[in-house]
Amino acid sequence: MEYWHFSESAYPYLPDHSEIDSMRVSLPNRIFDPKKGAELYNRYLDDWQVADGLGLNVMTNEHHQTPTCVQPAVGLTAAILARITRDARILVLGNPIANRRDPIRVAEEMAVIDNISRGRLDVGFVRSVPFEVLPANSNPVGLADRMWEAHDLIKKAWTTHDGPFSWEGTWNYRHVNIWPRPYQEPHPPIWITSTSKGGIRPIALNGYVLATFLTGFDTTRMLYDTYRRTRLDEGLSPAGPDRFAYCGLVHVGETDEAAFAVAEQLRWYFDINKVPPHLSMPPGYIPAQAAAAAMKNGGPGRGPFGGANPKGKSVEWLIEQGIMFAGSPDTVAAQIRRLHDRVGGFGHLLMMGQAGLMSHQTVSRSLELFANEVAPQLKEINLGHVASAR
Repeated sequence: MEYWHFSESAYPYLPDHSEIDSMRVSLPNRIFDPKKGAELYNRYLDDWQVADGLGLNVMTNEHHQTPTCVQPAVGLTAAILARITRDARILVLGNPIANRRDPIRVAEEMAVIDNISRGRLDVGFVRSVPFEVLPANSNPVGLADRMWEAHDLIKKAWTTHDGPFSWEGTWNYRHVNIWPRPYQEPHPPIWITSTSKGGIRPIALNGYVLATFLTGFDTTRMLYDTYRRTRLDEGLSPAGPDRFAYCGLVHVGETDEAAFAVAEQLRWYFDINKVPPHLSMPPGYIPAQAAAAAMKNGGPGRGPFGGANPKGKSVEWLIEQGIMFAGSPDTVAAQIRRLHDRVGGFGHLLMMGQAGLMSHQTVSRSLELFANEVAPQLKEINLGHVASAR
């Protein structure tokens, strides 16, 4: 199994919920203190460097106009990581290409990062969460189709080496001929996220890594099984565990009691996310029938990534759902094995180990315990070198 340290890179110095209408999109940026922000940016980079030194991989992502993730340009962060890390693979998960005005710029940026890192880049493409629609001035209708068209365009730009081509569609280019081309042949490994059965088919047909976020046991198993069945129904080679990635909250302490106390701080990620309905479910983001079913079933009863809603829930509940892994090294190893067995296996664990005001020292110690005392216990499910996701 491959392990990835992930931080949402949040700005945690925020007003009380009762004082604001939304924590995302409309929160005035006068609340952001640049001096505190500068310290945070450098501190998060320090966290990733610690992970690299421990033999772990690193992951970063992108959101817009929100303090919950102050990384609005994931290519910038990944470029820095390409230079300051030595061995870690760098996962960008992801580029919200359906909302981008210029997918060719994404192709160029990722190619540069792949070269700077000497081929350590994994590139994730995402449709984007509903909160991103308004900041992107984007049409929520047709996001999935636009994502896959942008994917096709970027992939063609990466793999065309004999001069320019043109492209006519949602985006129109008379002349595409990117410099540089990627370091990896034919291109960096590709990852795609999905939260529904309907989105799995093209991911499975391409053999990309499917990543799920905080989806718990049942939803994750359903998504992974859909991928596996799709491959078999189409007569394609079976999907190995390395085609599946799971993101959960992770904190390792010296004892269960100590880890649970710190894990309370990881709940910040859920509890701070106050978002009004018009941002969390813009018209057209999901099909009308699915939107009606969601409203009929209570809407807020589901989490942002398709699983049970974790907001306000205890550490014990989050662990029981497979959303959080927390405890001593032995306890966390057992929790990961349980998820691995319940979902039919997976080859990547994306570890979200920082939230709110958790310190660099706290995060670093958890990473050390994970790398030195948890990972060795999981060798029986370790895949060793993970095959390319092309």
